[in-house]
Amino acid sequence: MRHRRRERGVLSTRQLMGIEQITDCYIQTAHGDLIFFIIQPTNISVLPQAGIEARILSLLNVLRSQQEVELLAMNSRESFENNKAFYQSRMEQETSPKIRELLEKDRAHLDEIQVLSTLAREFYLVLRLTGKKERSVLPYLSRIEKSIQDSGFTVRVANKEDLKRMLAVYYAQDVTTEHFQDFDGQQWAGEGMENAQEEKADA
Repeated sequence: MRHRRRERGVLSTRQLMGIEQITDCYIQTAHGDLIFFIIQPTNISVLPQAGIEARILSLLNVLRSQQEVELLAMNSRESFENNKAFYQSRMEQETSPKIRELLEKDRAHLDEIQVLSTLAREFYLVLRLTGKKERSVLPYLSRIEKSIQDSGFTVRVANKEDLKRMLAVYYAQDVTTEHFQDFDGQQWAGEGMENAQEEKADA
């Protein structure tokens, strides 16, 4: 009996994430276009506790007044929790005092790095545009941006590079890559085209 191998469609990375397109200022999905505002509190290090609570309450009111807006918080620095857990496990198993001391120093060093990056968080307000006419979008975005600024936050709309970096952190915890290609291997394809043009010019 002859068996046929069923051919399966191969999905791209964007399709697996439910993304149709990444433009210069939003992510297009089947459930609406997603616009991301990058927000940062201003002068929070010099504010008293009451001032910080007032900022939080003000931002909460913005979120309550805009049903289409969601809050997203992500690490913008590498997390060392798994590394610290590994060192802790090794110390519990290790019988040599000298090696345990070295392991403890390594773990303490990671703690120091973690403390220095405790404020290394990025906050986004996610706006899902559904049913909005194109000519009404910009005034709508301007109103939301103004309300965020009035709450004591610095805000800007995420551009294409911001969006690619955000997706890399969200899905892969990649906080080290500085520039993301639109397509895998794009840089090599570019070099191949340049070499072909040079060879053609030499000929």
